[in-house]
Amino acid sequence: MGWFSSSPTPAQPAAVTQPSTPNNLASNVKPAAGGEKVKPCCVCKDEKSQRDECMLFSRADDPQEDCKSLVGKYKDCMAGYGFKI
Repeated sequence: MGWFSSSPTPAQPAAVTQPSTPNNLASNVKPAAGGEKVKPCCVCKDEKSQRDECMLFSRADDPQEDCKSLVGKYKDCMAGYGFKI
């Protein structure tokens, strides 16, 4: 029939919009004063992965010394959430 056919067009599914989220979902989550505390596994993920990668793949004789700055960043991040390492 052509472009102006009288047959109904199939219903299009509604577009699903998802909220934009950062790569590290818990990067900005800080425990509220007197509020629910976050779990240590859910924070400082970037710092932890950088620390772990350095420790695992370091070619230095002393990986702990080689990765000291990354370990420090991870500890500082965790301390910001109230965790002592």
